[in-house]
Amino acid sequence: MSPTPGIALVGTLDTKGAEIAYVRDRLLALRTTPVVIDSGILGEPGCRPDVSREEVARAGGHDLDDVRRAGSRGAAVELMLEGVRATCLRLFAEGRIRGVLCLGGAEGALLGAAAMHALPVGVPKLIVSPSASGRRSFGPFVGEADVAVMHSVIDILGLNEIARAIFDNAAAAIAGMVREAGHPVSELRERSVGITMLGQTTPGVMRMREALLDAGQEPVIFHANGVGGPAMERLIDADAFGGVIDYTLSELANSLLDGIHATGPDRLRVAGRHGLPQVVVPGCVDFFNQGPRQELPERYRNRKTYFHNPVATLVRLSVEEETELGRMVAERLNEARGPVRVVVPTGGFSLADAPGGDLWDPEADRAFADSLRDALRSDIAFEEVDAHVDDPDFADLVAHRYLTLLEEPAHAG
Repeated sequence: MSPTPGIALVGTLDTKGAEIAYVRDRLLALRTTPVVIDSGILGEPGCRPDVSREEVARAGGHDLDDVRRAGSRGAAVELMLEGVRATCLRLFAEGRIRGVLCLGGAEGALLGAAAMHALPVGVPKLIVSPSASGRRSFGPFVGEADVAVMHSVIDILGLNEIARAIFDNAAAAIAGMVREAGHPVSELRERSVGITMLGQTTPGVMRMREALLDAGQEPVIFHANGVGGPAMERLIDADAFGGVIDYTLSELANSLLDGIHATGPDRLRVAGRHGLPQVVVPGCVDFFNQGPRQELPERYRNRKTYFHNPVATLVRLSVEEETELGRMVAERLNEARGPVRVVVPTGGFSLADAPGGDLWDPEADRAFADSLRDALRSDIAFEEVDAHVDDPDFADLVAHRYLTLLEEPAHAG
């Protein structure tokens, strides 16, 4: 391992050579060891890399000439990012790097992001890009990882007072993280429990969290906004948790209606595939997420809606959609190899889904519960409770059900 902490410095050296060289020197001055990785594809490197573009391409299983002949810029980037990812994973496994810094435009930032997404939570990751601004989506840069994104203000071409100020800050940020804080998350497992939450289920989850803490558990809460659920499940794949309380299933409602918090087909399947004990609560299955109220598509304007904030509108699901959603949830839970318990609050699924609330629709709620119950495997425990999802007594009950599940013979000790 390097005597000073190593930092992967990723950039396309044919277009960002001088800038990468400047940041490399700043990192050296900050008592770190930069490892310059050339993610460029065309042109000649503008500074000397520690890992050449030919080596990067080979790490991804490709020859650089084949990458250049991929047929389009996008296809070439897709091949090259495999090599950037493999290179950074190898350097991390060898103890040569403890963080990653990437300078790049749209494609350059995506090349660095590919490596960052593959590294464990807690390893410092920073992207500096002009694309980190305005109305652009940050999803491709951040993914489900703990990636920090810094707007470069100007394009990354040439050194000037603004560029130096931004690059100095970026170098100091990543150097400070790797020296003073950054470390991969480890040793969660047995007493850690993954939990999903949104603002509409926050009171219930807060109460449940206290009960779990009192019982010696370590709750880890994820914001179920289309990224939080998959992020939790990525950590399940990494054996980070001893169990799951999926308290908020709005991502599945969004997936059914193509809402902005939609996720992929693996959502609600990963814990079951690993055999983890799960308690599942249908929090927030009453709505899917749309953008600002004034931009709501015409087809949804006759529905019940809830003005969540200036950029988020919650739209109520119909009876027919709730019926279909119940079957979807059951289908995914039926694949589970481990113990599953479903606990359904019959008094409402969100803060807005309560008597007098903007999304209150007991007929639609009933349709979801009946559909879910009827489609579940007979050995999966299904329980209805005369309570609202955010009632303190309901939250306490859910915590108790989870703790009881842990005590069953196959999962004790």
